Amino acid sequence: MKKLTPYLYLSVPLAMYFVWVIFPIFQTIYVSFTRWDGMTRKVFVGLENFRRLFSDRYFLLSLSNNIKWMIGFVLLSVPIGLLFAMLMDQKYPGQRVFKSLVYLPMALSFVVIGQIWSWILEPRSGVLNVFLRAVGLGSFAKAWLSDPQVVTYALILAALWRQIPYAMILFLAGLQNVSKELVEAAVVDGANSFQRFWYVILPQLRPAMVIAITVNIIDSLRAFDIVFVMTRGGPFYSSSVMANYMYIHAFHNYRMGYGAAIAVIQFLITLGFILLYLYNVLKREERE
Repeated sequence: MKKLTPYLYLSVPLAMYFVWVIFPIFQTIYVSFTRWDGMTRKVFVGLENFRRLFSDRYFLLSLSNNIKWMIGFVLLSVPIGLLFAMLMDQKYPGQRVFKSLVYLPMALSFVVIGQIWSWILEPRSGVLNVFLRAVGLGSFAKAWLSDPQVVTYALILAALWRQIPYAMILFLAGLQNVSKELVEAAVVDGANSFQRFWYVILPQLRPAMVIAITVNIIDSLRAFDIVFVMTRGGPFYSSSVMANYMYIHAFHNYRMGYGAAIAVIQFLITLGFILLYLYNVLKREERE
């Protein structure tokens, strides 16, 4: 009975995980090979949905937007999050207040953040355009959410407001494992602040860096709620991402098979990054 007890405790959450996660994954894969409107009988069509995907310019546009999200999240949220983490790790008056203010967006959902940034980016009375006009930069004021050339970057900017504190928390956790003895030895050897950071602290932050990059890539691939709240993927799909495009086809156009095919492509791309992360973790554990 003692041997069975752990498995009995695990049985309920594992059963729920299978019902709510594993089974829907396989069900979605099956539906992706069919033509189905969600009500009538499924018709098996093989790889037709996938062939149509890669000739669908709006899907390719959504995929390219996800790549822009990925680049923005990795190149901006990771280094800025690391910078904030280094600042928060110092001792100075008001440190806790400043840390709380930076972390505040993490307490908000992307739906709330999307609504807040919709007000900020409003073309006439939005805070950003009002500020640009006030400082004499009115020529840079735009209809940020209705200009196809800039709308994706405006959405990424809004999402970074929440993503940067998340990266900061990951790096703050990593800084707790940095050897103080090595840092003190570098000070004794005459290393300046940049040298201590580059040659002593940053190498020890590699595990946190791998986690931060992987999590940001996965979050960029599953971006949906902030896009849906702020633009619905418009104008003319210019801000659409894969999750948003999948939702439109599956639940607006009732093309469940085509929507499932988009979900499968998104799942495979995400799974690739997860497996790469697990490979790095296992490889590091073997070295240790």
